[in-house]
Amino acid sequence: MNHPLDPTTTAFDRVRALYDPELFRSTGHQLIDTLSRHLEHCRTSTGPVLPWSDPQALTQTALASLAQHTADTHGGSPAAIVPRFQQLVEQALAHSIKLHDPRYVGHQVPPPIPLASLCDALGGVINNPMAVYEMGPWVTAIEQALIRTLLGQVGWQYPASGGIVTHGASLANLTAVLVARNVRLGSAWEQGLAGHSGPAPKLVVQADAHYCLARGAGITGLGTSHVVAAPLDARRRMCPQQLDELLATLRRAGHPVIAVAASSCATPIGAFDPLDQVAEVCRRHDVWLHVDAAHGGATLLSPRHRHLLAGIDQADSVTWDAHKMLYVPALCAFLLYRDQRHSYEAFRQNAPYLFAPAAPGMAEFDGALRTVECTKRGAALGLWGLWSLFGPGLFADLVDVTFDLAQTLYQKLQAADDFEPLHEPQCNIVVFRHRPAALRDAPPAVLSEFQRTLRRTVMESGEYYLVGTTLDGQAALRCTLMNPLTTPDHLDGLLQTLRAVGTRCLASATPPLPGAPL
Repeated sequence: MNHPLDPTTTAFDRVRALYDPELFRSTGHQLIDTLSRHLEHCRTSTGPVLPWSDPQALTQTALASLAQHTADTHGGSPAAIVPRFQQLVEQALAHSIKLHDPRYVGHQVPPPIPLASLCDALGGVINNPMAVYEMGPWVTAIEQALIRTLLGQVGWQYPASGGIVTHGASLANLTAVLVARNVRLGSAWEQGLAGHSGPAPKLVVQADAHYCLARGAGITGLGTSHVVAAPLDARRRMCPQQLDELLATLRRAGHPVIAVAASSCATPIGAFDPLDQVAEVCRRHDVWLHVDAAHGGATLLSPRHRHLLAGIDQADSVTWDAHKMLYVPALCAFLLYRDQRHSYEAFRQNAPYLFAPAAPGMAEFDGALRTVECTKRGAALGLWGLWSLFGPGLFADLVDVTFDLAQTLYQKLQAADDFEPLHEPQCNIVVFRHRPAALRDAPPAVLSEFQRTLRRTVMESGEYYLVGTTLDGQAALRCTLMNPLTTPDHLDGLLQTLRAVGTRCLASATPPLPGAPL
């Protein structure tokens, strides 16, 4: 390979060198070896879960890395590229949160099964975009196969039912709202809401529903002020009786109801709505039922827990993330329809340069007809790899192990006089408060401020990673037990860490937390 400063080296030579399979092999082996060491460090909890850095300072570090390229690396010299690539990988790992560390008990983001990540890397190399079948025949075929497989888990069958794969539940839920709007209002796609006269259409959502549903109402022109929260029962599940009354009230006032959006499970505490009863109410009022099962959809694969989704087969559409409880890299989400014809109601457009009028039978396989995206990555490769290797039993195990872990944490919280569980978990989400003796009689505002301070201090220390939330107006701590390698001993360590850090927070608060005992 010519040196880049050699006058005989051309732009073509430099570009071509970067496609050298040997260069890819060398850097690839380095990457796998480094990532394997990283995974081992995660398993043994070596170093902080989150190596906290000030965001401005870390951005400056990233800017500096962009400026460190050299003429040798630009020229494609393996002797320069391989060690520099290794430096970049190590730099990225040094500043990244470690989802594979058993002390990660934070957001609803799993540590992907490493084999799924390799399948995802396959997609990155072949890079088959999926607007039309002919540009991504295999990735389209595996998406279709997985859609049909997941339809069966819901209780639906192809070809009467169908679906799409998209980049995350936010896009899936947005698309579901768009379809429900178009079906309910008829000409809304072409004329917008200007074509509708009378009282404003409403979108009814579970009161703890993910914020992306309200976003969907704003994006589709319904307006966020026309999102109506369905009342909850004592377990923060949608209350069917009150939903019935709400829909009757909206009907009497002349408001068309675009859809009811239920949750399986809702983000705050992981509550599963009683879908069989909710579906009966929606049928009675002739209202579209959408189920956001982004997190809880995988529960269908567990014989022990699938009862939590009883009635999901009565929905009109279902969102199901694979990058949550199916343990593949983000982003990969499924939007499934009970009636496959509805999947064509989202976007009534023509694009002759993409979709051949002479091949109408290809519509089902030309994904851009039914997704927000035109170009779309082969998002389902990771799930295809895992399912093909291990079958659905793997996912049942993941659900069972993590749900059991949440019950273990709940029992530990109940047994401790300085912790307060705020609900009995239905899945692997647990919300609680630390209430040390010094704050036992503290007012709610003081206790809330303590939870926020405690969480932030633990997070920045790197000892554990958990998140905060607000429940009924008061701050709380929230764990999602996403790592199946987390053990009861790690949970004991979490409570011990919260106690120790809490003691330091109370001792060092300057000024003292308002209203806290001295």
